[in-house]
Amino acid sequence: MERRGSLDTAIAKDQQHLQTLPGDAAVWARLGAEYVEQARLTADSSYYPKAEQALRRSTSLQPDGNVEALTGLGALTNARHEFALARRYAEQAIAAAPAHWPAYAVLVDARTQLGDDAGATDAVQQLLDLRPGTASFTRAAYDLEQHGRTDDARTALTRALQDAFAPSDRAFCCYQLAELDLARGRADDALAGYRQTLDIDPSYTPALAGTARAEAAIGRTDDAITHYTQATAKLPLPQYLLELGELQEAVGHPEKATEQYRLLAAEQHLAAANGVVDDLSLGQYQADHGAAPEAVRLLRAEWDRRQNVLVADALAWALHRTGANSEALTYADKALAHGWNNPLFLYHRGEIHKALGHTNQARTDLTRALTLNPAFDPLRVPLAHRSLAGLQ
Repeated sequence: MERRGSLDTAIAKDQQHLQTLPGDAAVWARLGAEYVEQARLTADSSYYPKAEQALRRSTSLQPDGNVEALTGLGALTNARHEFALARRYAEQAIAAAPAHWPAYAVLVDARTQLGDDAGATDAVQQLLDLRPGTASFTRAAYDLEQHGRTDDARTALTRALQDAFAPSDRAFCCYQLAELDLARGRADDALAGYRQTLDIDPSYTPALAGTARAEAAIGRTDDAITHYTQATAKLPLPQYLLELGELQEAVGHPEKATEQYRLLAAEQHLAAANGVVDDLSLGQYQADHGAAPEAVRLLRAEWDRRQNVLVADALAWALHRTGANSEALTYADKALAHGWNNPLFLYHRGEIHKALGHTNQARTDLTRALTLNPAFDPLRVPLAHRSLAGLQ
């Protein structure tokens, strides 16, 4: 809670300053950025309208060359999943101040989510050139992982950890290293990494959810449910609610799973009311636990906004669930086109190949998914084994 407490203090201080000097454009911009960060830490999307109001006030007071406000608006629109608009704000900030590195961080995030693969890599390099530190190395690691270069990603994260001084930055780097371990099937190493993260920063809720994820992978489902429940109480992100619901479903508690899915829908509704557009999370839920045609509708809309590999995979799976397997395969191939060794993507494409009668390709993808991470998902691993046995 230390990080959130210091942010609360900063917000209160800036609010008090602005009561005395309401024409201070720089402080309005800083307050807006603080509200965006508070929303991220608490999963409370009601901070977004406050952030927008503060940032718009800053730009009205200083219409030209207001780099901090433009960068803040970019971070806000990224958080609201308006990635094309975020890219535009970042580019405007960079045009006004080419050495302003935070704008490049916003640009990397926006281009990554938009599926601009080459553009994201280029922005990562520019960020590294300007500011070789935690923000740049962690983004470089994600870019490398998406291209299947997991060893290089680990090297980048290790460098980021070496450069990190604040407990929050060190915790973030340790968490990302643990995520890499879990993705490669090293659940015990990942669990140790998540625990190390919590030792550094006990308030870092993603590591609590990561602990649950690793415990589920090694069969400690009761512990996993306990830690997921603690994580969702602190940070009710759709991802955590969906993972907890699916774990409850996997261990035979459908009524408890339904409760998590109900909470997920409520969080999505609240986020939408505060300007967040997230058809991806809702589409992923609908594909497996709701109405597959509705999932396709949501995910086609998301694909129109951003052609990202996560959206490609989700749309492929939703199309498969409706029986449109030929079209599904085109999106499954897009999801894996850049080399990301994602077991879930491979499982999805394997099932699509199987439905199309492509026995060899299905066997290859399913085997590869289970080889990369034998416990990649509590619901889908048993299904992958069953499919593979049928193909044999």
